[in-house]
Amino acid sequence: MVSKTLEQIVEDLSALSVLDMSKLKTMLEDKWGVKAAAAAVAVAAPAAAAAPAVAESTEFQVTLEKSADDKKISVIKIVRELTGLGLKEAKELVESTPKVLKASCSKAEADDISKKVVAAGGQVTVKGL
Repeated sequence: MVSKTLEQIVEDLSALSVLDMSKLKTMLEDKWGVKAAAAAVAVAAPAAAAAPAVAESTEFQVTLEKSADDKKISVIKIVRELTGLGLKEAKELVESTPKVLKASCSKAEADDISKKVVAAGGQVTVKGL
């Protein structure tokens, strides 16, 4: 079974003109310090090299960066809802930003948390792990 990423790379490379393939071959030779013996090597090498770089994270970390002073109460309510913390703990978390809200979650959950916090007046960052 071929991953969608590899299939996309094959499609992208297939769409290149001969001139672009030649430029790609030269760029890869310069980057890797090797000489490609044939065009097939130049086409196969970028597919293998690009796969790790394009791989998307499956786990994400959501960090509360800051909240607007006039929206702090709304952000505290959302933090309590998301984390299950008490009022005092949630208030301390919001006032001592940046703080991690969720150390590891799915992309969908990270997006959901991000939307809720932003709607309440906070700023978050979502980082792939």
